[in-house]
Amino acid sequence: MIGEKEKNAIIRLFHVYRHYGSKNALIDITLDVFKNEFLFISGPSGAGKTTLLKLLYLGEPVSDGQILIDGMNLSRISRNRIPYLRRNFGIVFQDYKLIKTKTVYENVAIVLEASGVKRRMVQKKVNHVLRTVGMEQRHSAFPPSLSGGEQQRVAIARAIVGDPKIILADEPTGSLDSESASFIFNLLKGVHTRGATVIIATHDKELIKKTGGRVVYLSSGRLETSPYV
Repeated sequence: MIGEKEKNAIIRLFHVYRHYGSKNALIDITLDVFKNEFLFISGPSGAGKTTLLKLLYLGEPVSDGQILIDGMNLSRISRNRIPYLRRNFGIVFQDYKLIKTKTVYENVAIVLEASGVKRRMVQKKVNHVLRTVGMEQRHSAFPPSLSGGEQQRVAIARAIVGDPKIILADEPTGSLDSESASFIFNLLKGVHTRGATVIIATHDKELIKKTGGRVVYLSSGRLETSPYV
């Protein structure tokens, strides 16, 4: 019988492994992430944090074990259903992954355009989210002209414009100064307050201390008790 706590889990991992040849990147990961949770996945570089995030949105396949996203078993999803699964996610990549030849506005709008949102609604939602992240005045700028903090703001705008249920952020403050990092963190907290589940992969201890969010700790591909709590 499924308990009340398990019913509230939006992500469930059961004995998940990820192998690269003979290397074990993730080993026997069992974890529940709950709706509207603010969760940190911490651990040193190379511990498997980025790999774990990729498995959640099928950026990479699971080698063994099962993952359920809002009740959907990833091992049973056909290839043509993957884009629909990914609409549950807003993803903030460590290296931003903005399209250099598109403006700030176009980098954010592309998410809605790909989902078939009408042009008038695209314009309304993109302008709103750019105001939210403080980038409305740079809407026609191209990514190479932006600072790292500004590019990360655009990356967050792109991640949240489609109102996803789950935000995945991979080292979102790793290359930023403390002021920019604080701004980015507050943006993510705001998204959480509005109802999204937020998962942040980071080794930034100061970032972790600024929230009461749960911390799970990866070490050499295994979940261990966090040294930060």
